[in-house]
Amino acid sequence: MGSKISGLSTASASIRTDIACFSEKVADLDQCLTTAEEHLGMVPEHDAELRTLQAKLTDLEDRSRRDKVCFFGIPEHKEGTDIKAFLKNWLPELIGLTFSPPLEFQRVHMIVPLHSATSGRPCLVIVCFLRHEQARQVLSVRK
Repeated sequence: MGSKISGLSTASASIRTDIACFSEKVADLDQCLTTAEEHLGMVPEHDAELRTLQAKLTDLEDRSRRDKVCFFGIPEHKEGTDIKAFLKNWLPELIGLTFSPPLEFQRVHMIVPLHSATSGRPCLVIVCFLRHEQARQVLSVRK
């Protein structure tokens, strides 16, 4: 009978260790669940912030584009060496407007078609105006 009691005592000790181990695992799982619920509660806030940031990005992209105007059909080599100076003189003549203050550009890019060095084919010129009002004036008289 002593061996049966010692066997039960050993089994009882083993069960206690298993219960303690499971208790630790349940506590860890409970902590993970609490953390997951906290993060899940933050999703609507992050979603609202994401929507706000996307709207700001769209607005900035639109503002960046609104000062840019493309001109097609400017014959190559007509501009000489300084495309900005050429546009400052040529553009008011072309559209028949005077600008006050004078035209100013942030950037001007000329895109020359392939093999046009000898052909004289028209170029594409992308102009980023310094002042939005001037870009609107130019666009208002486009043909």
